[in-house]
Amino acid sequence: MYKRLSAIMFPLTALLLIGALVWGYQENQEKNSILIKAENQYQRAFHDLSYHVERLHGELGNTLAVNSASNGVHRKGLVNVWRLTSEAQNEINQLPLTLLPFSQTEEFLSKISNFSYKAAVRDFTKKPLTEAEMGNLKALYKNSGEISKDLQEVQNKVISNKLRWMDVESALATEEKAEDNTIIDGFKTVDKRVAAYPELDWGPSVASIYDKRSVKKLGGKPVTAADIKAKAVKFADSGANTKVDVRENGKGTEWASYTATVTPPNHKAPISMDFTVEGGLLISYNDNREVGPAKVSMKQAVAKAGEFLKQKGYAGMTAVSADRYDNLGNLTFVSSKDGVLIYPEKMTLRVGLDTGETVGFQASDYVREHQEKREIPKPELSLAKAREKLNPEFKELYNRMAWIENEDAVELLTYEFGGKINGSQYRIYLNAADGNEEAVEEIRTSSGAQDK
Repeated sequence: MYKRLSAIMFPLTALLLIGALVWGYQENQEKNSILIKAENQYQRAFHDLSYHVERLHGELGNTLAVNSASNGVHRKGLVNVWRLTSEAQNEINQLPLTLLPFSQTEEFLSKISNFSYKAAVRDFTKKPLTEAEMGNLKALYKNSGEISKDLQEVQNKVISNKLRWMDVESALATEEKAEDNTIIDGFKTVDKRVAAYPELDWGPSVASIYDKRSVKKLGGKPVTAADIKAKAVKFADSGANTKVDVRENGKGTEWASYTATVTPPNHKAPISMDFTVEGGLLISYNDNREVGPAKVSMKQAVAKAGEFLKQKGYAGMTAVSADRYDNLGNLTFVSSKDGVLIYPEKMTLRVGLDTGETVGFQASDYVREHQEKREIPKPELSLAKAREKLNPEFKELYNRMAWIENEDAVELLTYEFGGKINGSQYRIYLNAADGNEEAVEEIRTSSGAQDK
């Protein structure tokens, strides 16, 4: 009996053991294959990064080598600089550097990319490179050469010592002996070097991208929690006996603010409001009540929202867009002066289409940009002359004057033309001084804000 059982079980056990060994071997091979593939991707991305930074240094040198009036070469060079920095940024994103402080270098490359792109796309016959911009290119040429040299040193060590990026990933993830890793040390050296560079004057168009627009820049006297409580009750129009909770956010930081939660009597849900600490300005409002089925039109919602703003002290606001999402209307209002819409002073509102009441708004742009005495010049170009700059196939539906901020972060007066072309509706903003196109945006038609 035992022999018969052994004759059956031994081959079966051996078969299972062989199967387990084969399965384990295959699993190990697949794991090694994945690791090898990841290592190869890391190595390729790193060597491409080193190559493109070296190319970037060379392209900046080529741009500086030609005559200052060589607009064509400058444009071509800047386009190449933008392309190379974009590729370098992409390669950095492919490396396991998320746990390694490399933000200074990434931001540096980002600024080069934005600077070169915005300079390359403008009309050099009217706005050639300035002395300051040429100075930037010289500094970038020097700096990129140093960064390229540092990366090449790391690259040589990687090749000669057969270093692996998988070890870098493991060291960063476990925080074990990360300070002794040659690759990590090399990237830390690059980032420290970049952090020591003096800040360049990138111009307003690039600087605006990185401007944190802190609420502290508003100025104004700091207010107390008691001040905020009084402001919140007044805005909610809820009476002196209203329960109000006030919480300070980000105390001691550049984003310091207060959040006031108001629970009015006979109101089904609390109302929350955010105020700046500097000046106590209201930046957001949210009525948390449940919105029922829609009963009012978008046109009625726009009218009610305009009345709400007027009652709350925001006079002269004009609706410029209105979109419906289920039972809510999302509206955008801007201030106006002497018939000119001032787009930087923007507010967005949410309206419940069950009653037409405003249930929320965001006023951070308005708070930051509002000016009591904004100087707006007269248009140098007539409406008829500006209209001649439009595409002949553009079917104009309305026109109005608009004060906007263009891509170079410069505020200026424009003619805003609304119309249709190629089956879509657009707003086109033409400079009121020379007729140049400052901005083009596609819009969705709605029954709310009525364009003139």
